[in-house]
Amino acid sequence: MSADDIESSSAPLMEHLAELRQRLIWSVSAFIVALILCYTVSDPIFNFLTQPICHAMEARHQACGLTMIKLQEGFFVAIRISALGGLVLAFPVISYQLWRFVAPGLYKKERQAFLPFLIASPAMFIAGAAFAYYLILPMAFGFFLSFQQPGAPAAEGTGKALQQAGIIYQGSIEAYLSLTTTFITAFGLCFQLPVLLTLMGKAGIISSQSLVSMRKYAVLVILILAAVVTPPDVVSQLLLFSVVYALYEVSIILIRRIEKQREAELRAEGLWVDDPDDEGEAK
Repeated sequence: MSADDIESSSAPLMEHLAELRQRLIWSVSAFIVALILCYTVSDPIFNFLTQPICHAMEARHQACGLTMIKLQEGFFVAIRISALGGLVLAFPVISYQLWRFVAPGLYKKERQAFLPFLIASPAMFIAGAAFAYYLILPMAFGFFLSFQQPGAPAAEGTGKALQQAGIIYQGSIEAYLSLTTTFITAFGLCFQLPVLLTLMGKAGIISSQSLVSMRKYAVLVILILAAVVTPPDVVSQLLLFSVVYALYEVSIILIRRIEKQREAELRAEGLWVDDPDDEGEAK
């Protein structure tokens, strides 16, 4: 390869790297601005995130309160809330910069196929987060608080000064926020299942038939996931299993629609051949 060939091939690479750098700068700048904005309203965001535990404690006639165990704990909690809120707030800008970087290298049909998934992914994440916040967290916190017990003095006439130790929840704000955000993030990621499977089906990596054949294994994996993610009460585990398995079945339906559309397009172009087993494939 001559020096001119090397120089001509390196020019597009440098242009792509320069564009990637510009997209990253815009994305990071949007995240920093969103983080600062969320920091100014970190208290209302924290109050919103503490509503599930407050409702669970109110149902048990307890005052809602969390403790700040370490001196710097309040500050780092505010930073974590701001970072989480900033990421959510800046996600449209980040996804737009990602799209602008990837789109020029895609064909028109590929752009039309990829864009709906870029929109569906945050929508499904929000749906999963809302599912965790409004349904799972209240049940989970009610279950965890059930392990409390009031203290009691020793029985009269026993001559013993021993008392029954009380167990009362006095959680730290950092531990509570970590648990809550873990639940919300886990359920948001679980709701990405139909987006991921449908995208793989669109790319031809998997088929509806393969998902049907793996259904029994999917049931086992979802059961294990429900047991790990949710607290050890049957109601929340069954609820998560029902939702995730329903999303798995929805993925099969969506991939079947994609396969039918692909078959119709290939038939129109005369590229589809019917197999003896009633399965088609392109030449």
